[in-house]
Amino acid sequence: MSFEAEGATASESKPAGERVVRWARPVLGLLLPVGLALGWEIVVWLGISDGRLVPPPSRIYEEFAELARSGELLRHLIATLMRVAAGFGLGTLAGTLLGAIAGYSGLVRRLVDPSLQGLRAVPSIAWIPLFILWLGIFETSKVALIAVGVFFPIYLGVMDAILSVDRKIVEVGRVFRLSGAGMVRRILLPAVLPTYVVSLRSGLGLGWMFVIAAEFMGASEGLGYLLIDGQQLGKPTEIVAAILAFAVLGKATDAILAAVMAPFLRWQDVFKPAGEQ
Repeated sequence: MSFEAEGATASESKPAGERVVRWARPVLGLLLPVGLALGWEIVVWLGISDGRLVPPPSRIYEEFAELARSGELLRHLIATLMRVAAGFGLGTLAGTLLGAIAGYSGLVRRLVDPSLQGLRAVPSIAWIPLFILWLGIFETSKVALIAVGVFFPIYLGVMDAILSVDRKIVEVGRVFRLSGAGMVRRILLPAVLPTYVVSLRSGLGLGWMFVIAAEFMGASEGLGYLLIDGQQLGKPTEIVAAILAFAVLGKATDAILAAVMAPFLRWQDVFKPAGEQ
């Protein structure tokens, strides 16, 4: 076979191999949870455990099927998603603006950062009585609580990212006489963006954690309501089903956010561990 033919064969097989690797990576992430689920199903099937307090996957599937048939599953999912989306949007807006101002202005940072760092240590459940008194027990207080959880990691990430920008690249921008807008667009924004994406993902994760505390505030629908209902009625299957729904939604929204932001980070030439090339 000629060298040209060998090169053509190699170039054809390489994309096929890359496609296999691309599909195999998500499957690897499923091996652990699926393996644990199958193992527990076998343990219950053999009678080693009755599966009452920790139900096997088959019972959880039946619970999901029943909730789906009654329409409750979709209603609770939509309610929780809407609360997280609203809280994430408000928290992102406030955290980005205040973090950028505090990172750019030393005076603002010295004025507001000590107080915000103290408030950052306040547990989420401590805000509940205050928000109920201020905003009532309905949706406004729930969204506000989620926004608080989202705000702090984004604020801290944006501020630290701006403060960590390499001074030498800023000086290069000044040498080229970039305007203020040009400095932000061509120097500061690319330098801050990787950390900002991580902050967004951290804020989203905290938003999903804070929504549970928010839905403990007298909610009549939502996945947090399912948790409380399962606890009060002694239904561990419903509790585990709600926890799994939180896990799946959290992972799905994180993957969507990462995929949306990925095109903005293609310029990065970063280290890739073995198996990621």
